[in-house]
Order: sequence, then C-alpha cells, then structure tokens
Amino acid sequence: MSTQVSGFGRVMRVAAAALGLAIGSASAQVGPPYPSRHIYPAVESAQNDIKSALKHAKSTHKRIILDFGGDWCPDCQVLYIYFHQSPNAELIAKHFVVVPVNIGRMDRNLDVAHKYGVPVTGVPALAVLDADGNVVYAQQKEFSSMRSMDPKSVTDFLNKWKQ
Repeated sequence: MSTQVSGFGRVMRVAAAALGLAIGSASAQVGPPYPSRHIYPAVESAQNDIKSALKHAKSTHKRIILDFGGDWCPDCQVLYIYFHQSPNAELIAKHFVVVPVNIGRMDRNLDVAHKYGVPVTGVPALAVLDADGNVVYAQQKEFSSMRSMDPKSVTDFLNKWKQ
C-alpha cells in the first residue's frame, strides 16, 4: 500500500487544515483576512528603488508614494490589497509610482524615512513626493490600523494627493 497522498487527497487535507485554522481563529480575528505576501524588497534596495522611481516619475509626470513597512506587518498586507483593488489600482497607475521600502523590524531604512519626514512610529507609513523628490505629504500613523479601515480611506488619500 502506498503512503503517497493523491492530488485530491492532498487538496482535501489542506482545505480541512485551513478550515480548522479559520474556525479556531475566527473569534480572535479583527478586520478582514489577509494573506502574507512578499511585498517589500530587500532592505538594501531602498536607495536605488527611490532613485529609479524619481527618474520614472519625472518622465511620466507622476507623484511618488514611498510605502514604509515590512512583510510581517498585517496592516501593510491590507494596504497592499487595497492598493490593488479598483478604483485604487487605477488611481495609482494614472498618478503615482509606488516604492515599497522595507524597514526590517522597524530598525532598517529609518534614515530614509526620516529624510522624507516619516517618523515610522507605526506602519505602514507613507510619504508622497513630487516628481522632483520634494515631500508633498509625510504620513504619521494614519494607516497603521489599516485592518480596521475601509478601502475608501485609501481612495480618499490617493484622490487628495494625486496632484
């Protein structure tokens, strides 16, 4: 007898495990569910990513959103989801260049955040720059509880700072 699980059996086991986790944690869940995606690049890439974004923003006449956070941050994960939902995805494509900046465990690229006026006391933390790299707006902690916020708050933010 084979100990190998068929494809269907494997799917059923994964589904049962996921259901068990969902049921077990449903009462502890606050806000919408979110996947854990790899959305922030290596810590070392921040300076080059910003430099590339500035070049692109200047040639396309867009603003830049610096998104300071980390993959470990549930609120950052939710912001990522909201950025990719309509109408936010369309607003971003038309008016912004988004640069995710990895802050490690709130201990990396803080010099970059401070350069743009972002204190990083909660994440995600955003800065909006014009195409020349000047700070238009530096967010304090407005989106640090994104899990309990409506996607419209992101839409309102994008509309306010699109130009």
